[in-house]
Amino acid sequence: MFTGLIAEVGTIKSLKKQETDLEIGISCTFASELSPGESVATSGICLTVTRVEGDTFYAYAMPETVRLTTLGQKRLGEGVNLERALLPTDRLGGHLVAGHIDGTGTVTSLEEGQRWQELQISAPPSLMPQIARKGSIAIDGVSLTVTAVGADYFRVAIIPVTRDNTTLGTLSVGSLVNLETDQIAKYVERLLEGSKN
Repeated sequence: MFTGLIAEVGTIKSLKKQETDLEIGISCTFASELSPGESVATSGICLTVTRVEGDTFYAYAMPETVRLTTLGQKRLGEGVNLERALLPTDRLGGHLVAGHIDGTGTVTSLEEGQRWQELQISAPPSLMPQIARKGSIAIDGVSLTVTAVGADYFRVAIIPVTRDNTTLGTLSVGSLVNLETDQIAKYVERLLEGSKN
């Protein structure tokens, strides 16, 4: 479990693509503190550490992860948002994030405000019922508050500290992002589906 508060931006050092899955190596300052079996949210994707070599940790992404996320499109040298798993004693500054990506969205507009940047993101129709104004969403692992919702899009505001300390500051129109909707919204939708049967 994670909070959506990014610890640092790591760098992709290796990518070994197989037929349907891949092994990824990521360098970061806390790699030496990790042990095999630990979970690290990588641009919102919960990956399990398989080994650590110096300042780089390695993990495998299964076919489902490659299919549902942006991980299969990453390149060497690219930055990724990193967050270690939540401890029971940690402050929950963001919201509860599982690291289970629901799908990808596309940045359709970027608007500069006085002290923030507003992103508009199109999302798959299946996810839109789980996205609510003033609700929480994780974009590339970053916990954000939804500011507006349309038929096939939503908007979020990004403050400078978030833009400068995550990969969200590198996004442009057309960028693909990993989306994880709010856990509570998923259960509510599931309960409502059951009541119709």
